[in-house]
Formats: sequence, structure tokens, C-alpha cells
Amino acid sequence: MTEDFFEELKDDLQKGVHQKGHPFRYCTMATVGLDKMARLRTVVLRRISKDMKLTFYTDKRSKKLVHIKENNKVSLLFYHPKKLLQIKVEGLATVVTDKNQLQKYWSGVQPNSRKDYTTSSAPGSSIINPDHIEYLDDQNYFCILEIEPFKVEYLKLQRPNHLRVRFSNNGTDWKGEFLVP
Repeated sequence: MTEDFFEELKDDLQKGVHQKGHPFRYCTMATVGLDKMARLRTVVLRRISKDMKLTFYTDKRSKKLVHIKENNKVSLLFYHPKKLLQIKVEGLATVVTDKNQLQKYWSGVQPNSRKDYTTSSAPGSSIINPDHIEYLDDQNYFCILEIEPFKVEYLKLQRPNHLRVRFSNNGTDWKGEFLVP
């Protein structure tokens, strides 16, 4: 009975990758490092595989990678305002290090977006003037981050009753169960 909701959330996540303006294109990612402080940031969903692995791009010098090395459990939060649909994903993050795969994805990054990965200083570094950021011509810090979900929650705000379903990956497939909203 929960399978239809799982298919809906997978479909909406795919639309987030491929459909311009879809609200699932952007989501909030949370990490927790050794300092035990939850850190939130907006990230762009780049790909979702058939087995639900989610792909994001980042600068390899970003703090989120430090946190992931300390604790690779992350959470993602997607929200669709027109559907009043929230998807919460919990999973394990992995940094892709395969040079061929990195080059393949890098070649697909639009030229005007490449500058996001070529600043001479790391993201979050203090600067005096935002108009004077230096960019590198022959080097980049492009990185791919993959999240393998182990739990996904579907929450639909509706009347007369909200609907909440938790899906858990048992290693071979996803099992759904209804929850009190």
C-alpha cells in the first residue's frame, strides 16, 4: 500500500534533476562534524540513480567535506510548496575520487558555472571585497558527493489528515510503513 508513495517521491526527485524550476532541484543538506553542531546548507541535486543514490557537486575544500570525513551520516530535506510535500532523506555520504568519473562530470559543467570550483581561496574564506575574488585558469576543486539513503520519509500535508510514510532500506529493497504525522 505504501509503494505508490515511494514511486511518487522517486518521480519528484527525478523531476528535480531534469525539470527546470522543479522545487526538488534544491534541497537542504545537514552534516554534523566532531564539534556536534548541525550545519545546514542549500545544495543542488544533480543526479539520482535507479537505486536512489543522490549526486551533488561541491568544492573539495568546503567545510561539508570536513564534516563528512568526521561523520558521513547526512540528512537532506526537500520541500514542494504546491504539493505541500516534504521528503526527508537520511544516508551515508561518499566523496567520489575516481578521476575518470570526475572528468566526465566536470566536462558537463556549464562554462559559467565552472568558476564556482576555481576560486583561489576556499569557500567560506574571509574576503575584503566580493568583487575582487580571484579565479584560477588551470586548476579546479570540483568534487562529487554521493548520498546512499538508508531512510526516506514522505510527509504530505493534506486535509482531512496529513499522511506520513517512512521507507527503510533493508539492503535489498525498500520497506514502507505509515507513521502518525
